Amino acid sequence: MTLPFAGGIDANANATLIFSLVAAVIYAFTLGMAPTLARSAAKTLAVAMLAVLAALQGGPLLLVAALALSAVGDAFLSRDGEKAFLGGLASFLVAHIVYVVLFLRSGGGLGLLGAESWRAAIALAMAVFAIVMLAALWRRVGPDLRVPIAVYVAAILAMGMSALTTSNVWLIGGAVLFMASDGLLATEKFLVAAISSHRVWMRFAVWALYYAAQLGITLGFLLR
Repeated sequence: MTLPFAGGIDANANATLIFSLVAAVIYAFTLGMAPTLARSAAKTLAVAMLAVLAALQGGPLLLVAALALSAVGDAFLSRDGEKAFLGGLASFLVAHIVYVVLFLRSGGGLGLLGAESWRAAIALAMAVFAIVMLAALWRRVGPDLRVPIAVYVAAILAMGMSALTTSNVWLIGGAVLFMASDGLLATEKFLVAAISSHRVWMRFAVWALYYAAQLGITLGFLLR
């Protein structure tokens, strides 16, 4: 088995990555179950172990911070209720802001978005996606959630745009997957009927896209 870091399966980095992957798979198999501490632990550990991996491999401190904040957000979102949702939203909002700073420091500046047609096309698609999602959510959520969701949409759009200033396909791909995951999560939570049979596959897809995004961003920094 080919592992991304030197030292084989006994190396701390590879063992931590495997731990993260196992936790992610365990959580995926518990998606249809009622919230429990074990289920929350699996979800939280999946990305928390990526933060540990980034620290072990001497990754940027901002990467470690963004992953750690995401793990806190996962802990909140593994529970039910509006307070837990808002806690998760706040955690991921700060995580996205940290990612924006990290990507901008690693990239070639916002001028690149207009300098190359492929970057401009992806940036335009991201902006349209964010506007459409915000418009759809604005009509369906309560007044108390509108401003927090609008701020969050702006933050994840900024995260996607800032990733486009880099030339690392892992980072750009991770940002795109992150936006797709969040869009699908919002659709499943607010736009799809509570009794819809689509909720089952949507929840699995949200998790798969999200974890792949975090893993891609992590490896994009650690393996370059």
